[in-house]
Amino acid sequence: MNPEEQSNLEMNAAIKLFSSGKFQKALEVTQALSKNSPRDSLLHNIMGACYAGLGQLSSAVKSYEIAINLDPNYAKAFYNLGDTYLQLKNYEESIKCYEKSLEIDPYYVNALSNLGNVLRENDQLDNAIEAYEKALKIDPNSIIAHSGICIVLNEMGKLEHMIEHLHAVIKLKPDFSEAHNNLGNTLRELGRLGEAVDSYQKALEVNAEFSEVHNNLGNAFIELGYFGEAVESYQKALKINPDYPALHNNLGNAFKELGRFDDALKSYHNALSYNPDYPDSLNNLGIIFSKMGELEQSVQYYKRAISKAPDFEEAYVNLGNVLNELNHFDEAVHFYNKAIEINPNSEHTYNNLGLILLGKDDFLDKAVKSFEKAIQINPNFAAAYNNIAQAFRNLQKPEKAVESYKKAIEINPSLVVAYNNLGNILATDFNKLDEAALYFEKAIEINPNFAEAFSNLGNVMRELDRLDEALNFYERANNLQPNLDNILGNILRTKMEFCNWDNLKSLITDLKQKIINNEKVINPFVLLALIDNSALQLKVAELMTNVYHPKRNLLPVIENHPKSQKIKIGYFSAGFSEHLTAELYEMHNRDHFEIHAFSFGKATNDEMNLRIKAGVDQFHEVQAMTHQDITELARSFKIDIAVDLAGHTLESRTDIFAMSVAPIQLSYIGYLGSMGAEYYDYLIADPVMIPKESQKYYMEKIVYLPSFQVNDSKDLPPNIVMTRKDVGLPDKGFVFCCFNNTYKMTPTTFDSWARILKAVEDSVLIIFANNELSKANLTKEIKKRGVAAERLIFGDSVSRPEYLARFKVADLFLDTQPYNAGTTASDALKMGLPMLTIKGEAYQARMGASIVNALNLPELITTSSKEYESLAIELAKNPEKLNKIKEKLQNNLSTAPLFDTPLFTKNLESAYTQMYERYHKGLEPDHIFVE
Repeated sequence: MNPEEQSNLEMNAAIKLFSSGKFQKALEVTQALSKNSPRDSLLHNIMGACYAGLGQLSSAVKSYEIAINLDPNYAKAFYNLGDTYLQLKNYEESIKCYEKSLEIDPYYVNALSNLGNVLRENDQLDNAIEAYEKALKIDPNSIIAHSGICIVLNEMGKLEHMIEHLHAVIKLKPDFSEAHNNLGNTLRELGRLGEAVDSYQKALEVNAEFSEVHNNLGNAFIELGYFGEAVESYQKALKINPDYPALHNNLGNAFKELGRFDDALKSYHNALSYNPDYPDSLNNLGIIFSKMGELEQSVQYYKRAISKAPDFEEAYVNLGNVLNELNHFDEAVHFYNKAIEINPNSEHTYNNLGLILLGKDDFLDKAVKSFEKAIQINPNFAAAYNNIAQAFRNLQKPEKAVESYKKAIEINPSLVVAYNNLGNILATDFNKLDEAALYFEKAIEINPNFAEAFSNLGNVMRELDRLDEALNFYERANNLQPNLDNILGNILRTKMEFCNWDNLKSLITDLKQKIINNEKVINPFVLLALIDNSALQLKVAELMTNVYHPKRNLLPVIENHPKSQKIKIGYFSAGFSEHLTAELYEMHNRDHFEIHAFSFGKATNDEMNLRIKAGVDQFHEVQAMTHQDITELARSFKIDIAVDLAGHTLESRTDIFAMSVAPIQLSYIGYLGSMGAEYYDYLIADPVMIPKESQKYYMEKIVYLPSFQVNDSKDLPPNIVMTRKDVGLPDKGFVFCCFNNTYKMTPTTFDSWARILKAVEDSVLIIFANNELSKANLTKEIKKRGVAAERLIFGDSVSRPEYLARFKVADLFLDTQPYNAGTTASDALKMGLPMLTIKGEAYQARMGASIVNALNLPELITTSSKEYESLAIELAKNPEKLNKIKEKLQNNLSTAPLFDTPLFTKNLESAYTQMYERYHKGLEPDHIFVE
């Protein structure tokens, strides 16, 4: 063998050694050969590759440079030198080498692909794509070029364009599991989750032991809501890679979504066993303990997460949420601000901060600013528009709220909560009921399981007097979410309004149990017509107040007002158009009292409204003002005694009293029961309505007036006469009547009425029913009780003069139980019609007795249904006894306390004076007895 053949043989041996990864042996062979062939460029190129393979990059550079000096047109040597400079991160020299290689050989595909790689590393992304595309024009099957262009497109966020290149790679190499995985990741980023799952599963068909793919598949299942499948994927990944904390953490997340909190806790702790400082699992433990109601434990884990990762924005936000739930408001805000320091451009953090500020009336302006900042960062942040709308609504800026809700919907037509909220404000603030219904219907169309929207649609239908539809929507809401606040109460209220008594007994039994269980199941006012139980009524009032109207320490404690000759009284109501209290304001002694009215209802400017405005010293229209603004206004006038005439009724403003609008606060006549709040000092009643043994059921101290109900003595009987024919009554026969609202009628009361009608031959009962459904149901119920339908007569809704005159054609008013007649009772008595009532247990169930007693007619008060029925029958059959009662009633009208407004005012002023004196002596409120 001649020397040249020997040299070629050794060169081939060196190349084989290099190809098999034996770089050191290959290097030794080439070094030996170079002594005999120092000018062989191929030999120096191979030596450079050996040095590169051994990580001796500087030596590799020298060898490649020698090869290039020996052969300036050696494209492969320039290519290899470019690779080495790329490893040394000397991008400029690397680019020059690849470009020189391509200058020599323009069709050098690998040089083009690697030029793309170095341009990509140097952030020259557009140039990198150009290089890859040139490579693909030469060789459309270059996996390196397709893969490289995918990496650049991913960095540029052009995910759609990546897909065609990933499919090309997979077509060229179907068993390339990494490509299937990358395609899955890309599709998942694009939200094409079903296709992503398919790609991950194909990757696993190629390589079932690919742990990362199992994990990615689990993540896709989480996003699809397939949490059980996610658990299986994560568990398969953990069998392959059991000591990977992130996998245990992800498994915990899947268990968390399934509500399997114990399994989630175990998984997070497993993650921490491999990495005790793993912040994600610490944060997730905080989330689980928060969901389990163990808030203090939650706080500790969030703080640990932050200690391990001081820039962990989400943990600061979560910690803020829990601290707010623990009523550590200032600390919560502090941690939100820390999250904002970490990421000043996080719209979600500003939004979440706005949400906790939204819960505090005195921070509403700051909440608006926080939401505005979120929107500034992301003008298409629909949720922030929804939330800022709520802030505007709380600030009594309904027009701006509507505008923001509509903007939220414009940005995200699927934002179901915005449709619901917009419907609410249109219904309650603008009375646009039909338009509101359309938004609730849209919310339900988007989410057929949206219980709250069904409930709100029920509210609208009820306001539109479409009571059967309202009941249907309430029941659908209840089926979807039985623990929805007040839903059972709404069902019962609606059924009572159109006298649908099906399942009433079992519903009330369920209601009582839920109240005992501290569930927010009914509005206190609605409960009055359903049960006669002072203890349960107090419990419901406390639940309502604690949840919706807690004590608000937003303003400084009121300093003692200096004693003045005049006590300043503030009456607060939405209904300053009612006749009942009109004369009271006029009769107040202006030498000792200054009278203010704060009206948060719509100004009607009708005759009665104008009379009331003239009857007070100052009338304040405050409907458009916030709770805090009204409170500050009243405080600026130094109101001494604030009287809540609304209580737990529609359009009340309980939060005004929760902020302490005056040093002395009391409830009167609007709501017949305890307000269930510590910030009300007194409740006005009389000894009949609240006997001493019942004081324990009232949080307020009781003001005992000789009689409870104020009246307007100027509201005189009308100068019209109505006949039996006018009212639709038969020419003869005894006439019982009851013009109470239908919701006050109960099956028990109706049982009594039926027995009375059966016992009194030819008698009829005329009642008020303001809807056709109630008429149909009551007709059905009277027939069910064995009474002919024609003996039940329905009085129409008529003008007040006709309403009063109608009482004259009746013989006896039959009161309802447990919610007695109030204004209706005094109207009937004023017209000379006796009212028979039952004295029950609770405040509203003793009102009829109080009113009758204030006319000195105790003989009309019974204590049981049996006694009530017996006396009604006796009076109907004994005209002489009934006429004596009517004569006594007529004689008492001018002398008894019920219609003596000057006397009532004097007694009330005596109570006000005693309250005032106790306050200025530094004494706590106590029961007051006015003789």
